[in-house]
Amino acid sequence: MAKVQTDEVRLPPRWFVRSFWKAHRVLNRVTGGRVGLWRPNSGRWGTMRLTTIGRRSGQERSVILGYFEDGENLVTMAMNGWADPEPAWWLNVQAHPEARVEVRGGRWNVTVRAASGEERERLWARWRELDKNLDAYAARRSRQTAVVVLEPSTVGAGKGRTEGVSTAPAGT
Repeated sequence: MAKVQTDEVRLPPRWFVRSFWKAHRVLNRVTGGRVGLWRPNSGRWGTMRLTTIGRRSGQERSVILGYFEDGENLVTMAMNGWADPEPAWWLNVQAHPEARVEVRGGRWNVTVRAASGEERERLWARWRELDKNLDAYAARRSRQTAVVVLEPSTVGAGKGRTEGVSTAPAGT
């Protein structure tokens, strides 16, 4: 990845980003999922709720993330609001790669992994189409931002989690 000037883009203060996403999660929870999740379209990413198992607590942890669809897979980035530390959800799925996603219109179990090589380059290029400032944002981090692939799975992500959960994306 070529070095990009980070002065080209401005991000809101960290406290604002964290407050916004916290309010987004609360709104989604309070409305029972009716508000806060949307499907991606040709020029815009969507939002999903990812539920993981905490690597230390063993408890369910949920986060709302941006994504796009790549065939039957969902693709997101482990970017933590472009702050340098890895996001907790990414650390969790590295320890427990089975998780659950919820998107507008369905939910299912997934296996989570990092894309690498040509696949990573292809998916990064797709993200770049959706966000022209992607490389400048990524340059703010001292490490490479993981491109994360969520593949439909028939394996449960914890005791009792497969009940009532589709094992494939809606519409497939």
